[in-house]
Amino acid sequence: MSFLEIKNLRKKIGNVEILKGIDIDLEKGGFLVLVGPSGCGKSTLLNAIAGLLPPSSGDIVIDGQIVTDLHPSKRDIAMVFQSYALYPNMTVEENIAFALEMRGVDKASRETAVKQVAKTLQIEHLLKRRPSQLSGGQRQRVAMGRALVRQPRVFLFDEPLSNLDAKLRVEVRAEIKALHQNTHATIVYVTHDQIEAMTLATKIVVLKEGMVQQVGTPAEIYNRPANLFVADFMGSPAMNMLKGRVSDAGGQQGIVLFGNETTKVAMPPSVTADLADGKDVILGLRPEAITDAGLADPQARSIARIEAEVTMIEPTGSDTFVTGRLDGASFTARTRSDVLVELGQKFPFSFNLDKAVVFDPQTTSRID
Repeated sequence: MSFLEIKNLRKKIGNVEILKGIDIDLEKGGFLVLVGPSGCGKSTLLNAIAGLLPPSSGDIVIDGQIVTDLHPSKRDIAMVFQSYALYPNMTVEENIAFALEMRGVDKASRETAVKQVAKTLQIEHLLKRRPSQLSGGQRQRVAMGRALVRQPRVFLFDEPLSNLDAKLRVEVRAEIKALHQNTHATIVYVTHDQIEAMTLATKIVVLKEGMVQQVGTPAEIYNRPANLFVADFMGSPAMNMLKGRVSDAGGQQGIVLFGNETTKVAMPPSVTADLADGKDVILGLRPEAITDAGLADPQARSIARIEAEVTMIEPTGSDTFVTGRLDGASFTARTRSDVLVELGQKFPFSFNLDKAVVFDPQTTSRID
């Protein structure tokens, strides 16, 4: 049964509709990540859940209770902002305990709760310090502790890592994931960073211009994107989008790539639709599905070998990204770190068609 339900939620500001009929549900203990480009409506949706921004229509339900018109203080939620919003004149201990004090919790119970949360977040040694004496990562942990100590029904995170440097983002991201695993809290998390979405979520909602593009697990979103927008937005480097055309020539249905009749690959096993001969399609392949021969999956049912000119080589340490170009079209491949490849050479790439998805260029939707 769903613990958090968003039902046909709409928000209009002036003549502009920001949210256009959002439907989402989340189980108790789930980690929902709202992801999308700037201006897609994810923060507006989070603020609506929090009660900071009343929706124009639709309902928000938490644990069976309709909270759409409830004051934020009555919803039993806790919000963690990207700005931390700590009280500078209070110690860490006082900041964490403040919400409990406002609720009238006695001092002994407050102290016990604060110590427990501090131990969970490994900030026991910071309790007597003030925010000005803390690093950015420590301040974020205190902000998390202040929310955690209340034991709310739902935690809301509004881009909590955006103010941190790259190394600290990775560390705090791991702490948030561990926090979820240890507490089984129900979390809604907003980010524009698709790596955060993939690593943290049990369920991802991809938004674009106030509309849900796809809802699914990280694996579903990554491997079976619903449309071209999701395919391009989720993943770094982005999914390769190769223009193709269905061909039944030779008695076997396949896809002609790069406008070259000699470059015909088998139809991906995931596509069961009987596509008309000559239909234009877009073949989507993640960079890791295009490799050198030594890295190709020996268990794959369908591997296409295609030679293309190497136009860029990007070593990353653990592997190397190689850009290939054939008949004016480019693609990015992920190869072994020690692969022998040179700029300008004709290199044999292995295309794992088991991992391919096919899109309709007119509707932009995935073809199953």
